[in-house]
Amino acid sequence: MSDLELTKRTYRVSGMTCATCARMLQKGLSKVQGVSFVSVDLATETALVICGKEVSEEALLAAAERAGYPMVPFSEAPDSRENQRYRASVMNLAIAAVLSTPVWFNMAYHMFLHRHAPLGPLVEAVLAFLAVFAGGRSIFRSAWIALSHRHANMDVLIGIGAAAGSFTGFLNVVSPEVPSFAAVGTMMVVLHLTGRFIESRLRDRALKKVRSLMDMKPRMARVLEEGREELVPEEFLKVGQVVRVLPGERIPVDGLIIDGVSSVDESFITGESDLPTRGAGDPVVSGSLNLTGPLIIRADKVGDESFVSRMLQMVRESQGARTPIQALADRITMYFVPVVISLAVLSGVLWLAMEGPMEFIRGFVLSSLGLNITRTAWPWLYASMATLVIACPCALGLATPMALAVAAGEASSCGVLIRDGEAFQELKSVGAVVLDKTGTLTMGRPAVVRCHLPDWALGSLLSIESSSSHPIAKAVVAHISSSFAVERVEVDDLREVPGEGIFGVIAGEDWFVGRPSDSKWTSWAQDGLTVVEVRKGGEVLGALGLRDPLREDSLEALRALKERGVEVIMATGDSEEVAMRVAKETGIGSWRGRMKPEDKLALVHSLQSKGLKVAMVGDGINDAASLKGANVGIAMGSGLDLAIDSADLVLVRPGLSGVVRAFDISRGLSRVIAQNLAGAFGYNLVFIPLAMLGVMHPMLAELAMLCSSITVIINSLRIRSRE
Repeated sequence: MSDLELTKRTYRVSGMTCATCARMLQKGLSKVQGVSFVSVDLATETALVICGKEVSEEALLAAAERAGYPMVPFSEAPDSRENQRYRASVMNLAIAAVLSTPVWFNMAYHMFLHRHAPLGPLVEAVLAFLAVFAGGRSIFRSAWIALSHRHANMDVLIGIGAAAGSFTGFLNVVSPEVPSFAAVGTMMVVLHLTGRFIESRLRDRALKKVRSLMDMKPRMARVLEEGREELVPEEFLKVGQVVRVLPGERIPVDGLIIDGVSSVDESFITGESDLPTRGAGDPVVSGSLNLTGPLIIRADKVGDESFVSRMLQMVRESQGARTPIQALADRITMYFVPVVISLAVLSGVLWLAMEGPMEFIRGFVLSSLGLNITRTAWPWLYASMATLVIACPCALGLATPMALAVAAGEASSCGVLIRDGEAFQELKSVGAVVLDKTGTLTMGRPAVVRCHLPDWALGSLLSIESSSSHPIAKAVVAHISSSFAVERVEVDDLREVPGEGIFGVIAGEDWFVGRPSDSKWTSWAQDGLTVVEVRKGGEVLGALGLRDPLREDSLEALRALKERGVEVIMATGDSEEVAMRVAKETGIGSWRGRMKPEDKLALVHSLQSKGLKVAMVGDGINDAASLKGANVGIAMGSGLDLAIDSADLVLVRPGLSGVVRAFDISRGLSRVIAQNLAGAFGYNLVFIPLAMLGVMHPMLAELAMLCSSITVIINSLRIRSRE
């Protein structure tokens, strides 16, 4: 199936509680015919599906339903779903806590006052049963879904442990010599629900910056048709429709203002606090905030093609990236729960078969730790319950996705959009950065300062340059249009060659505009001017000289890259003289001039052959090959241009400061992922043996399990605090 036949779809998923749930949904969606790739992200509760256009939405939603984790298209997921889930979680927690409180009081009364408990064993058992199975019904529902699909998730472990504790309450009613763990069962449920609630709140905080992008996408638009105004859902807008945007509303489309004047807040694109005034004829972008006056806008891009939608799509896709070490963690979680259940059974069997030796080992461990814990009745059940509860695949499953989600949100807030999450993680190891000059180090807004051409050639030059979107071509068009009154002519066989120029045929004559071949312009180049030569039929008619000022942040960004141990090389298609001048101004020690696209690619490969990982920063057009060939391709997106297929990262805001920030976030991300995984693995390696030996109380085991997941989330939030 070719890439042209594939489509990307994003969904919001409900009901997932651990990495096993995400894997079950991923497996279910992968079975749908025509699906080529699925990534389910537990951290953001989203699913990315790449499939053929012939795959129906209904087939994917039905597959998710069969897997037990319903999902809805991302654009259709209303905020009320999250509010409803929030209320349900609070209600379940309240039910469990209210029913459990008398049971806990009963246990404390007996333990600390050594008196008969006020509540009889039967009342205690009934209350505990209701607290576990009514308050914890979401746990058992999740466990049942997993078991019905022949899998076991975290809720299976909690469910078995809590149910076992609850049933010991009834055994105690029948046979008083059997110890009751009913209170422990209720504590497991209440602590698990509390932890899940806290984890959910922390996830929301971690994903705050990503969710802020969603808030920039208006759900409704005011469409004007035949003099009437009608509110239309954003996803039903069509190209060419006219929309009205009132002050205080966000612009729902990418388009052109046809009436009205207003200040517009575009800070989420530019990063600038200035509020530009936009009027008739000015382009505006979706997600911008209209501030002072009503605007009438013609829609040029709508729905998934709008700027803010493409930003969201890039961020969501970057969160689905997987590192090799996370792939290993995913494989471990696949077998984690069955292994833990086996260990819990083994622990119980060992205590039943060899209680003496097990008690000796337990005592040795306690004395080594400086602890003195009273021996419990029925230690086999005590140890089995603790083993079931202490094990935590959640932290392993969250280690990479949560860190990636926070990093993607932080990067997007800095104007860095991640198209390839794996490449972004590789940025930390980059040792050399190759920079284009025009539009990267410089403003990308060159101006014509010298013109040596016959007047009769200006119309032909204007017509040829009008076909190109290159900054130099735009500058030439602007200069001729503002300084001369010339008419355009018809141009045939237009052909733009990256790194060379534009070829065309006018009235049967071959024309060329681009790289100079005549040495007579050397003095211009020595003055630091970019030279554009004009030839007709091989004869040089003249040239234009342009100057492009440096960006304000270039010097500071270059200094910061060098401080981080990164070698900086400038590669430009401009003359050696211009390259030398810019290198001196910026302090770049290594530079290349007169570089064609294939030369830049060769430079990238040469650096890679020396063992360096290379990042290429360019415009995504002339530098497409080298962006693709580099370990990390970073394209200057010039504000609205996000469709740069050759780049791994797109800088929405002008300037190189985004490159420096991307380096810092990538390095912080790498450290946090390593810490998360080390902590998750280490936690299980240390605490599971302690639980099997009966050293850990089941209640403390539940607290430790919750702390492991919460620690991963809090540690991931540290990415946002790094400067």
